[in-house]
Amino acid sequence: MFTIEIIPYKLRFRKPAGTSRGVYHEHKVWYVLFRDSRDASRYGMGECAPLPGLSCDFGDNYAETLARLCRSTEEKQQVDTDLLRNYPSILFGLETAERHYRQRSLQLWNTPFGRGEAGIPINGLIWMGEYDDMKQQAANLLERDFGCIKLKIGAIGFDREVELLQFIRDRYPAEKITLRVDANGAFGFGEARGKLQKLAGLHIHSIEQPIRAGQWAEMARLCASSPLPIALDEELIGIHHPEEKKNLLDTIRPQYIILKPTLHGGISGCNEWIALARERQIGWWITSALESNIGLNSIAQWCATLNNPLPQGLGTGTLYSNNIPFPLKIKNGHLWFNPQGNFPDKHLKEYEQHHC
Repeated sequence: MFTIEIIPYKLRFRKPAGTSRGVYHEHKVWYVLFRDSRDASRYGMGECAPLPGLSCDFGDNYAETLARLCRSTEEKQQVDTDLLRNYPSILFGLETAERHYRQRSLQLWNTPFGRGEAGIPINGLIWMGEYDDMKQQAANLLERDFGCIKLKIGAIGFDREVELLQFIRDRYPAEKITLRVDANGAFGFGEARGKLQKLAGLHIHSIEQPIRAGQWAEMARLCASSPLPIALDEELIGIHHPEEKKNLLDTIRPQYIILKPTLHGGISGCNEWIALARERQIGWWITSALESNIGLNSIAQWCATLNNPLPQGLGTGTLYSNNIPFPLKIKNGHLWFNPQGNFPDKHLKEYEQHHC
């Protein structure tokens, strides 16, 4: 039998992280530890890392809700995915902790990535900031041999962002560097078509969420006529049940969906999205959502089972000054896992005491 311990933790960004919802300086997360009541050496850990202003299950009573759902999980001695559908960040933490607990290894699935034999291709991310800072980020990523670069737009003005993309494209043609952009809903519907046309001229792979979520009819019209592929991200938040997911995909018909377990239903909910997308010939890839290395490892281990050749969005593990040590590294635009590396032990409270 297992019991569940909850450990709150504050992750601190090395430098302020600009997003469409403001600037993050720290990120509060909750680690959940499954402990075997008869074998102290057996444990499993997961991460609940909701994003304020974005996660559908985050609110003032998040800690109380998490405690209640952990007690329910203890009583059942298994994670009830149907009960937790409406709490994606909590579901993700609990189901990955259970996976670790039952596997008895942080190599959560037996894959070439999990065995340290292959890396996962990932996109390099240019965070929102001043123009010169974003340009320097782009240059650094190109020096580190990333084959795919993603630019968050909507912070410095569209013309300057196009200028930055042109800076990259002038040096690297589309066959050398794949460019993605993430608008985070920054465009109005009336202006979106013209901006998509400009971006298409730069041979952009895809654009995430060009207009704000919730405008299904308008988004469907854009997806039907856009000169470059559109990927849905925020649009998927709060859509928990299979029929709702089918309705969204059948109404909007996007070219891609982007799946973040913390936001989009945990591992189980994202597997549902993938199955429905495949039935409709809609592409997809996986992205982390500012989790620490514990959550990032869980996402990467699962992602490696899916055999998706596209670059994934799994490069956020270096953002924090007090991240949990983990044998994950980025090399030549790929994320690698070392199964013989040093792992955090079960005494995560030590990290809480020294770093929070």
